[in-house]
Amino acid sequence: MIPPKPVSRSGRVSLWRYWRMFRDDILSAQPAHLYRAKMAEFRTPFFRSYLVNEPTLVRQVLVERPEDFPKSERVTRGLAPLLGQSVFVTNGATWAHQRRIIDPAFEGGRVKDIFPAMLQAAQAMVARVSEGELDVEEMASHATADVIFRTLFSRTIEDEVARQTYDAFRRFQRTQPVAVGAALIPWLPVRLKREARDAAARLRDLITNLVVERQRLIQAGQAPDDLATKIMTTPDPETGEVFSEQEMIDQVAIFFLAGHETSASLLGWALWCLAAAPEWGDRVRDEATSFMAAPDFSGLSRMPVTRNVLRETLRLYPPVPMFVREATRSETFRKRDVRAGAQVVISPWHLGRHEAHWENPDVFDPGRWERKKPEREMYLPFSAGPRVCPGAGFAMAEGAVLLAAMIAAFRMDVLETPVPVAHLTVRARDGIRLRVRVLREPNRT
Repeated sequence: MIPPKPVSRSGRVSLWRYWRMFRDDILSAQPAHLYRAKMAEFRTPFFRSYLVNEPTLVRQVLVERPEDFPKSERVTRGLAPLLGQSVFVTNGATWAHQRRIIDPAFEGGRVKDIFPAMLQAAQAMVARVSEGELDVEEMASHATADVIFRTLFSRTIEDEVARQTYDAFRRFQRTQPVAVGAALIPWLPVRLKREARDAAARLRDLITNLVVERQRLIQAGQAPDDLATKIMTTPDPETGEVFSEQEMIDQVAIFFLAGHETSASLLGWALWCLAAAPEWGDRVRDEATSFMAAPDFSGLSRMPVTRNVLRETLRLYPPVPMFVREATRSETFRKRDVRAGAQVVISPWHLGRHEAHWENPDVFDPGRWERKKPEREMYLPFSAGPRVCPGAGFAMAEGAVLLAAMIAAFRMDVLETPVPVAHLTVRARDGIRLRVRVLREPNRT
C-alpha cells in the first residue's frame, strides 16, 4: 500500500484557476503527463516556465552552469519576511560568502559530535508516545524541532523560548503559502496574511534574542560548543569576516525551516511507509533494536536497510518538491528557445517518480537501492551542484536515529491512506494517523 499521487488536473484551465490550484497544492496542480515528459512549458502573460525532467538538462542547470541559473525569488518571495537574506534565497557573492561560513559547521566529524543531542531528542520523543492513535506528522514536527534546538542552541523543546519559537513557526507555516501573487505578477507587492505576518515578526524577535544572548556568551568565553557557536565564530576564509547579528538571524531562520520542517516530513512519511509495508518495518526493526541497545554514531553505518528506507522515502516524498531557477540569458533546451528571465523548474517529486527512469515508480521498494543506483540527476532530495544542501549528512543521520528509536519501541498499523500535498514541504493533507502498540517500555528520560 502506498499513498497515491495527487490527482492531477489535465486539460486547459484559466491562468487564475491554475494559480488558485497552485496555491492550494503545488503537486495536484501539475498535469499527469509530467511523470513521462522530458520537458514541459507553461506560459503566463508575464513569464514562461519550463520544467526539465531530462538528466542532461538537470545537470546543466544545477551542476555545470549554476551561475547562469540563479535561484528565482518568484516562489520564495512569500518567505522573505521570515528568512530575510538567508542562504536559501541569496545568489552570487552574497550566497558564496554565506556558504563559506556555514559549510564548515557540517563538515568532517561535526555530525558525530552532535550525535548525542540527536539521540537524546529521540529518547525524549519515544517517552512522549503512548499506545493508541497517533498523528505521526505532529509527533515528527515536535521531535525534529527538539533536535534543532539541542544541536543549534543547546536547548530542549521543553525550554520556554524554544517552545515559543516552535509555536510561532507553526503559525507561520499554516497560514502563509509559498506562492504569493507577487510571484505571478512581478510588480505586485508581497502581501502576507495578518496572522502569518505577526507569526514571522514574533519568530524573528525570538531568534534575535537567542542570537544576542549567544553573542554575549561568546564574548564572555562561556558559549557551549554547538552549531550556533560554530557558525557565529567561523570567519569567511576569503574575507576574514564573521556573520553580523542580522546575518545570523537570517541564517538561524533558514536552519530552523530546513532542519526542522524537512526532517519532520521525512520522518512522518517513513513511518507511514513502514506501517504500510510491514515486511520492511520488520527488517528495519531488526537493525533498530540492535542499534538502540547500544547506540553509537558508528552504529549508523551498520543499518543499510534503514538507510535504504530513508532513500526510498525521499524518492517518493522529497520534502522540497521543486526548485525554481531563472535563466539569465537565452538558452536552447531540446530545440526549444528559452528566453532570459524564464523560470526553470527542477522537480525532485517528478524526477523521483518518472516512468522512464524508475521501475514501478509509485511502489515503495527500498530493495531497489540494493539492485541499481539511479542516475544522480533523477534523485535530488538535497539538490545537487554548488547549492547542494550542506546539512544532507545531518538530515540522514537524524532520520536514521529518530526512525530507529520509534521502530524499536513501537509497532504501527495503518488507519487510513494519507493524501500528499505540498506547501512549504510535502506533507499529508489531513495528517498521518497510525495506530501505535508498545513493544517495550520506553526510557523515561
